[in-house]
Amino acid sequence: MLSAMSPKSGTPAPVTLVIGPEELLAERAVAEVVTAARALDGEVDVRELDILELAPGAFAELVSPSLFGERRVLVVRGLDRSGGTDDDEGADAGEGALGALTAYVKDPAEDVHVVLVHRGISKGRGIVNAAKKAGAFEIKCDAVKRQGDRVAFAVSECKVHGRVLQRPAAEVLVEAIGGDLRALAAAASQLAADTEGRDAIDIDDVRRYYSGRADATGFQVSDLVLEGRTAEALSRLRWALSTGVDPVPLVAALAIGLRSLAAVASAPRGLRPAELASHLGMPDWKIRNVRSQLPGWRPDGVAAAITAVAEADAEVKGGGSDPHYAVEKAVIRIAEARGV
Repeated sequence: MLSAMSPKSGTPAPVTLVIGPEELLAERAVAEVVTAARALDGEVDVRELDILELAPGAFAELVSPSLFGERRVLVVRGLDRSGGTDDDEGADAGEGALGALTAYVKDPAEDVHVVLVHRGISKGRGIVNAAKKAGAFEIKCDAVKRQGDRVAFAVSECKVHGRVLQRPAAEVLVEAIGGDLRALAAAASQLAADTEGRDAIDIDDVRRYYSGRADATGFQVSDLVLEGRTAEALSRLRWALSTGVDPVPLVAALAIGLRSLAAVASAPRGLRPAELASHLGMPDWKIRNVRSQLPGWRPDGVAAAITAVAEADAEVKGGGSDPHYAVEKAVIRIAEARGV
């Protein structure tokens, strides 16, 4: 059986399974293993491998005993593209490489640390199950979908930098930045640096440093158009664009607003406020705000508005010739969808 020791303990396990779709968390998990191995041996040999590109016998050679006894870290990727399942352990993978890997995890070498990276999908589950059965140390990198979990992530990121991010401020930050963990991590790091010397980071700090972004502009535009105040929404949008605000976070704010609208509209009836907040992963104030926007919206209209924003998102990210026009067109289409 493998030693189930976390990289954080100082000694990485012989085999570590990094599993889940959240790329930032997966990158950090791999980095932890490499850092722990380097703490044991500054000359550790780190290799990035793609299972689909390994020639027959290549993996066996990489894990064979070294004449010089150096420690090695092998980061194996592509396992979720191998085509293997519980019934077919990687028939499409590189010639024999997956089979050699599957056999290896059952009896790993002491001076080699193998990191298996898998998105957690059905493809390539054979090696995942083999590693789990053998006792590999598992690091889960699940997608962070709930708003409350994203808020907790933002708080923890600031804590890593030695700062306290107040929860209400974290909620505003998540609303401003969106759900992308990489963007949230960058924002938390920047906030920690920009507010150095303060006891805690509060809502005013977040609004100050992210004014001109989604918090001060995109979410205002989103709220206005969802409430049916189209002229005000367009006026605010045009002002934001004229002052150099990036269209991408503006569209992201519209998307978040519509997702919140759809979530509140489809939530189970009869839940108490605290239960509804827990079910939706939204703060109470956000739910109250969204409920005030619901009159005038029907399911078909919400669907049409979401389609409009999806098309605008593609255009502002390179698919269109005029990102500014794409955002304005999306706002107009959202306004038209209200009442449909």
